[in-house]
Amino acid sequence: MTAFNDEAVTGDALRRALGVSRRRFLSTCTAATAAAVAAPVFGAAPALAQDGAEADSHDGGRSALVPPHKRGIILYTVRDAIGRDPLASDLPSGFREVFKQLSRFGYRQVEFAGYGQHANAPGGADLGTVQGAKLLRSWLDEYGLRAQGSHGFIPPSWPLTPSDLDTFKRYLEIANILGMEHMGTGGDPTGTPYRADWDLAAQKWNTLGAIARREGIKLYTHNHDSAYDFLLDGGPLDAQGRPTRSSGIRKLEYFLKVTDRKSVYLELDVFWAHVAQYKFHTYTAHDGSQRESVFDPAGLVVRNTNRFPLFHAKDGVVNPQSGLGYDMVPFGTGDIDYRAFFTRVGAKNYHNPMVEQDNAPSASVPGQSLEYARVGYNNLAALRARS
Repeated sequence: MTAFNDEAVTGDALRRALGVSRRRFLSTCTAATAAAVAAPVFGAAPALAQDGAEADSHDGGRSALVPPHKRGIILYTVRDAIGRDPLASDLPSGFREVFKQLSRFGYRQVEFAGYGQHANAPGGADLGTVQGAKLLRSWLDEYGLRAQGSHGFIPPSWPLTPSDLDTFKRYLEIANILGMEHMGTGGDPTGTPYRADWDLAAQKWNTLGAIARREGIKLYTHNHDSAYDFLLDGGPLDAQGRPTRSSGIRKLEYFLKVTDRKSVYLELDVFWAHVAQYKFHTYTAHDGSQRESVFDPAGLVVRNTNRFPLFHAKDGVVNPQSGLGYDMVPFGTGDIDYRAFFTRVGAKNYHNPMVEQDNAPSASVPGQSLEYARVGYNNLAALRARS
């Protein structure tokens, strides 16, 4: 990460904001897609793993930016392995075998993204029940893993219907059986840019967060880039009476201000936060002037440390031609400066980074997602503060 100012995110300003060298920036503009899938990126992983393992053994992991007990993965990364038919493949299949493999890599935490698996795997297709959760917990304990979060059920209704409330409470019960401290969702609190809608969403989340808190669970929302765009909260109104301009505050920054800090939390997806940094750097102020404001993901966390108990540790290679600013690659093989990020956010015994790669599964390479999970663990473990 670099320090941010109000420079326009073009040319050298963009390169500096993305934290890469001029040579790297120019080369990745035309070759990012090839770099994202090239085999050589994996050649460094064993050396990194050895470096991380040796450092952990020397000082118990105290020098690591991510301590051994905080190294996690969201199971969405290996969803193809969880859904694989164990009768049709020799590769790890289903929750139990995947837990075993992840534990062998070194992971100590997992985040769930649903409770379904292949019907032929031990326990059957649906483990999203009280009995299924007890079975999952026994496997987690067997392999020394802790469930730290889940993309669970957030009621669509507001005010809450009795049915939605009952379902929400059932998911909280499952979370407690699994031993989670957190339960969340993969969707934004609302899909609109208007302050009134975010105020309404805050009312709903404050209510849900209070229910979760009574059950000992921290409720969190996980977001992609659009939630870090600018809130529309002033200026001339459109034909529907809605504001058309911004004070410069971002939607999730506003959400943090109007929700209960003891009941509502966020999970920062570091990749998508960097996409937002690339995409959303100008806004129209209330007076009609154009303003520059470059998003600083680590700075947002530093200002709200206790509101971000979880991260998605997801990497990307710079590619302005993609429209997102980055192409997604295995963790530790891209251009996002995670050493700087974890150094800046600190509180390493509070935050829980979960390795994620949305595009890890491959129909043509059945073992790819687990291999990328191994690479991700090795690179997460190798992160050390600069001496």
